[in-house]
Parts: sequence; C-alpha cells; structure tokens
Amino acid sequence: MSKSRSSAVFGKRKEPHTFIIARGEEIRHFTVRPWMSAVAGSVLAACAVGYLLATSYLVLRDDLIGATVARQARLQHAYEDRISALRAQVDRITSRQMLDQQLVESKVAELIDRQEELTARNGMILPLLEKAVGEDALPVRGPVPLTKPEIRAGIPLENAFAPTATASAAASALSGLAQKKPRADEPNMSPADRADLLFMKINRSLRDIEDQQLRKIRSVKENAYKTADAIVTALKEAGLPVDPGYGTSDVGGPLVPVGTEDPFEAEVEELDDALTKLDGIRRAAVRLPIANPAPGQNVTSGFGVRRDPLIGRPAFHAGIDFRAAVGVQVRASGAGTVVKSGWNGGYGRMVEIDHGNGLTTRYAHLSRIKVAEGEAISAGAIIGLAGSSGRSTGPHLHYEVRRNGKATNPVRYISAGKAIKDLL
Repeated sequence: MSKSRSSAVFGKRKEPHTFIIARGEEIRHFTVRPWMSAVAGSVLAACAVGYLLATSYLVLRDDLIGATVARQARLQHAYEDRISALRAQVDRITSRQMLDQQLVESKVAELIDRQEELTARNGMILPLLEKAVGEDALPVRGPVPLTKPEIRAGIPLENAFAPTATASAAASALSGLAQKKPRADEPNMSPADRADLLFMKINRSLRDIEDQQLRKIRSVKENAYKTADAIVTALKEAGLPVDPGYGTSDVGGPLVPVGTEDPFEAEVEELDDALTKLDGIRRAAVRLPIANPAPGQNVTSGFGVRRDPLIGRPAFHAGIDFRAAVGVQVRASGAGTVVKSGWNGGYGRMVEIDHGNGLTTRYAHLSRIKVAEGEAISAGAIIGLAGSSGRSTGPHLHYEVRRNGKATNPVRYISAGKAIKDLL
C-alpha cells in the first residue's frame, strides 16, 4: 500500500506560482513562470555587475589616467634624449667635416703656391734656353722637365707648369679622398689623415721636380763652362785671339753666407753668366777663320818653302792649295767683311775678307766671284767658284790666312775649327 502512494506523489505535476492582488472589488492575479524568474534574476545580476564595474572605473580612473600620462611622459623624454644625442652626433660630424674641409683647402692653397713657384721658375729658365743659341750642341739638353711625372698617389699632374690644372686636380683628389672609404690596409685612418698623406706624396713629388730642376741647371751650367773652356783652349793652342780675361779676370762681390740666398735664383744667375760667356765665345769664334773653305777637297800644297811649280826654284808659299775642279764652291772660313773683290795680279780673281783682330783671309785663282767689296759675309757663305785664274798651273783654290798682314799657316786654324766644330 505504501508503494502505490509513493508512485502517485512522484507523478504529480508541479503547478506555477500565482500572485493574487485584491484592491477593493478588483482582484488581479499573476502567474509567475519559471523562465520569467530566470530572466528577472539575470537582469538583476547584470545590473549589479554593471553597477560594480562602473563604480570600480570611477574609483580607478584617476590611477589609470595617471599611469597613461606617466608612460607617455617617459616615452617623450626618451624620444627627446634620442633627438639630443643624434643632434650632438650631427654637430660633431659637421664640425669634423668643416675641419677636414679647412685642412683640404689649406693644403690645396699650399699646392697652388708651390705650383706658381714652379711656373715662375720655368719662366726664368726658358729665356735662358732661348739665349743659348747652341743649346743642341750641349751634352745636356733641356734643363727643365716640361712635363710632370706621374704621382704614385694616383694624380697625374698633367703639366708641370700649369698651376690651374694642377691645383684643380689636387683639389679634386683631396676632396674626393676626404669622402672616400678607408682601404683595407688603412682601417683606422680618417679622411683628413688620408688627405694629409696624399698631400705629403704630392708635395714630395713637387720637391723632386724642384731638385731635378736644380740638377739640370747645374748640369747645363757646368757643360756651358766646359764648352767655353774647350773652345778657348783650342783657339789658344792655334794661336788665335780670344778674350784675354776669360777665366782669369778678377772676381769679387759682397759676402753672402751660405743658406741665406735662394739657391734656385743663385743657380739661375750662374747659368745666365755661363751662357753669356759661352755665347760671347761662340760669337767670337765664328768670326775667326777656322772653317774649311773647300770642304771635302784634298790639300795638294802646304804652307812654307816649296819648289815653285813654274820656275822650279825654292819659293815661299804663303798659303795652302786645295785640289778643286772649276766651278767648285768656295766658302768663307769665318764671318767678316769683304775688303777686296776682283783681279789681283798673280792671285787672279781673288776675294779678301777682314775678320777683325788683324785677321784676314784670301781666296785666289777663282773662276767667278759672287761677293762685292764692303759686303758682310757669314761663316760658310759662298764667295765664289774655284778656277785657274792668275799665276796657276791648273784648277785649284789658293787659301791664305794673314795676321796683321803676315801670312800664317792656315792648317792650324782649320784643325782648331775641326776640334770645336760640334761645340759651336
């Protein structure tokens, strides 16, 4: 019996809650469903949670805003510190670049000064070379290098004496080097150090050019003195008049301690003096009768006593005879002035030239005369043609050299001329 009662209770349906509201005669009732209770509870819970969150936000808002502001302030300070550090770095780099630029400009200015000095030196030397008419006869030619050598640093200085081109090349090279990255073998060198190294190489090359100029000037000067000495010695040995004071004249001048004067200017002055003396000796030598009047012709009769070809008795021969066919050109043995031109007794057609210092030459037995009296003649000029006029046994040239009217042996003078031919 108890079992059946229990089953009836378990199977009974649960009824929903009902609310009854009585107001006077009006009676209302509301049935509350389970889902409605759940919804109402959820809404109340959501409102409670929202209220709690809003209250927490209002309480913690100031702390959150303060933390955000502090974070932004820290970020701003870090950014400003970074900007300051970068600005300081830029200032350092700019200052270093300005110093490097000033260094490069000063080096280039110094190179320009050196280049202008070399150009001025070249201007001093070139007139001396023009003055040395017989420059090609000197053993050393071209006392000044007219082209610059290649500099190992990589700058070809295109013209040793073109300051604009050289300064421009140097400026470009130094400026480029200042911006160039260091090489593997120069890891710790700054651009300024590399520019200074290049400047030292260029400067060393310019000093080499200056030293080479001095060496060449000294070489040409010594050769000029040696050439003049050789000419004077040969002329003196032949008994020809030369400057009696050459090499023996008195010398003097103020005492100038060594090292106080410019060595280049001193060398140039000495070179000028040497070339002046050499030029004077050469001018005097070309007036002397030392050239062969009949080049390539053999001497058939010498100077002095010989058997006369016409009478067969001993007689004095005042000159030398050259074998020369009719029409062979006869040349003046030295510069001078024609004092006789025409027929002269046994000489036949004859030309006589006055060379100064009491020296005269005669060219006899000519078939034709090509100069007139009073005419100035240069050494080697054609004065006539060989022949057999006058007292002659056949075509030849009779040549005499007279000193103060007295006949002398022409062979001595011709030999001296051969000895110094390459020096004139």
